[in-house]
Amino acid sequence: MSARPYNFSAGPAAIPEEVLQQAAAEMLDWQGSGMSVMEMSHRGPQFGRIIAQAEADLRELLGISAEYHVLFMQGGALAENAIVPLNLSRGAKADYVVTGSWSQKSQLEARKYCDVQLVINAHETVNYSTIPAFSQWKPRAEAQYLHYCANETIDGVEFHDLPSQFSLPLVADMSSSILSRPIDVGAHACIYAGAQKNIGPAGLTLVIVHREMLGHALPVCPSAFDYSVVAKNNSMYNTPPTYAIYIAGLVFRWLKRQAEEGLTGIAAIAERNRKKADLLYRCIDESALFANRVNPACRSRMNVPFFLRDERLNEPFLQGAVERGLLQLKGHKSVGGMRASIYNAMPLSGVQALVAYMREFERSH
Repeated sequence: MSARPYNFSAGPAAIPEEVLQQAAAEMLDWQGSGMSVMEMSHRGPQFGRIIAQAEADLRELLGISAEYHVLFMQGGALAENAIVPLNLSRGAKADYVVTGSWSQKSQLEARKYCDVQLVINAHETVNYSTIPAFSQWKPRAEAQYLHYCANETIDGVEFHDLPSQFSLPLVADMSSSILSRPIDVGAHACIYAGAQKNIGPAGLTLVIVHREMLGHALPVCPSAFDYSVVAKNNSMYNTPPTYAIYIAGLVFRWLKRQAEEGLTGIAAIAERNRKKADLLYRCIDESALFANRVNPACRSRMNVPFFLRDERLNEPFLQGAVERGLLQLKGHKSVGGMRASIYNAMPLSGVQALVAYMREFERSH
């Protein structure tokens, strides 16, 4: 076992240990400045270097072109459920794909600001167990954008194919899958993500938005949430979450250093994530005690919900997990069961330890 327990929390989630160690070393004095990053003026030259480097590294990792603004905002993806239609809907029509609990929240919030149509409602048809085929999608030609959630953190459903064949601007909530594998930023009009899964601590929200989408915010949109205002002020219109941006920058640099089977950066982390997910799903599928209810074609590589066929064993399973340093495995309160979130910072050894425990538990029960 690692010197530290393995943290399977869905968010706020584990941060790479190297990043935490560097942050600890720089806590009182960032690179000879005599200040902690927490104490710096967001308009000072020191923090200016931190945020500029973070943006440059993120652009390199995801291949973000100059046609896109990178915005460091606040409020989380839940706030973006309102901020997106306030900026992009023009108060007209927007189409939403509901494949889980989070996209359901997105469409409900958007209804306050525009005319929403559900292109797909996977709760009614398949109880969030799969993603209906793109051939079933019928978006409106006059809609301002098409919104989807790339990975449903609660329900364990992930898009492995991009819904890019539609002519509408594509908007994606990538809170729990961003930076876990390569993505086609250029196929999207806007991507947003809460930081507390794969990017860093809670408090920071990342927005990647095409320049052509700016300038249409509704009059009721607060200035601090107007993408045009935030972009014009280089994410400094109001005080940004400075320490969260600093940690995110350290995570971006950690990602650039990753290597796996001849791959580097995001490609390397994607291969590692595939191995972790394959190992855990194989254990579940081979088990007579554990079960996963998601169609294998769209199972999440980040969030793996699973259930014990005998629910009376839930508490003994969780207690035994904690005793073995396997933390935060209890499923979301809305669905029950268990959930292992295996984001980038979770090493393969953590999944191996979980699988070993699951097999031991099954043998003894």
